[in-house]
Amino acid sequence: MFSRLREICSRVFRTAGDLDEPSGNHRSAASPFRILAGKCTDIGNFRDNNEDRYYIDEERAIYIVADGMGGQAAGEQASQIAVDIIPEKLAKLPVECQDEEEVKGAVSQAVIAANEAIIAQGNADPSVQNMGTTVVIATMRGEKVYLAHVGDSRAYFFRDGSVASVTTDHNLAQALFDAKTITQEELKNHRFKHVLWKYLGSKEADEGPDMERDNLQAGDRILLATDGICGVVDDEVIVETINRHDDPQACAEELVRLALESGSKDNITVVVLFIEAAADPSQTASSTNVG
Repeated sequence: MFSRLREICSRVFRTAGDLDEPSGNHRSAASPFRILAGKCTDIGNFRDNNEDRYYIDEERAIYIVADGMGGQAAGEQASQIAVDIIPEKLAKLPVECQDEEEVKGAVSQAVIAANEAIIAQGNADPSVQNMGTTVVIATMRGEKVYLAHVGDSRAYFFRDGSVASVTTDHNLAQALFDAKTITQEELKNHRFKHVLWKYLGSKEADEGPDMERDNLQAGDRILLATDGICGVVDDEVIVETINRHDDPQACAEELVRLALESGSKDNITVVVLFIEAAADPSQTASSTNVG
């Protein structure tokens, strides 16, 4: 199990932002913190292909997870479009920019551009007409982190050993819960839990992502994850696993293993971020640890 997991984590679905940067510390103008990143993806126990994608650009402090849908190669195309276009658009935002409205606007426009591209591709090719993807993004500017999402891939923000915030799923079950039609207990296994009303590839995503901004401090941790783990591994176990590890790569691999052992029926992808104070405030650094 572990050898297969490490092999998968080392070879699948890396994009330019992840491949081009060597592991180790390097300067980044995007954040005054040292950001340690771990990542892992697995096809899972039941799927024939992996429709998940992730993207890591340490220099610009951009981290993305996307979960494609649509069957056959459609989901793969949609998630790949998301991790291609969103970073391309965000690259136009200077890494030194710390204006909150400007950053939020850039993230929103990047997500909208990806949504339009996915819809256009579906209209041009009937074989992928119904393709779509979720997306969840973390990007750091100055002492702030911006968390944006569309769909049911989640961002968890951890502080002082507990979950400080978590994104709200764009599925019908969550909508029913928000309308007080079902209970918290019913929400956990509701038959509409995997029916999305908003995702990239839908008209509803034209309005952009849900987004929040948090002030960072050393010791904070962030998890970006697809629904292959969310709702499969209990949140209490996720919190315990995040808190127990000092190495984000080992943490990412264990989270995927836990999802596999819990019988996840989907692809599984996580990006784990540990926020540390830079040893020298003038030397902002990011690092990716690889197992």
